[in-house]
Amino acid sequence: MAFGQPSGPPASSRQLQQLLALVQDAGHSNFRDARGPMGFTQRQAGGRFTRAEADDYIRQLQEAEADPAEPVETQGWRRSTQQQLLGRMPAEQLAAELRRRSWMTIEPLTP
Repeated sequence: MAFGQPSGPPASSRQLQQLLALVQDAGHSNFRDARGPMGFTQRQAGGRFTRAEADDYIRQLQEAEADPAEPVETQGWRRSTQQQLLGRMPAEQLAAELRRRSWMTIEPLTP
């Protein structure tokens, strides 16, 4: 099998239509728009999925619709260690570090 080639039969047009509808319901305009958040490869962003891939994404998106509080877990999409660390850092500490490095921070307006 050549690099980047699908490892199974292509998804049916019905699967692609269903997947596109679910992707659009999730707030994306098309597969390419959903590439980063959904973890699609370049091939998948072009609308080319195997049957197994399409089934997996359809299942994940349907489960997310059933429980909107639960974030969609996708294969391949991971936050970097640095992004995870920054996500847990208190805003005040992050702002202090940015100021120490000569960045300018703006405090939000409080009502």
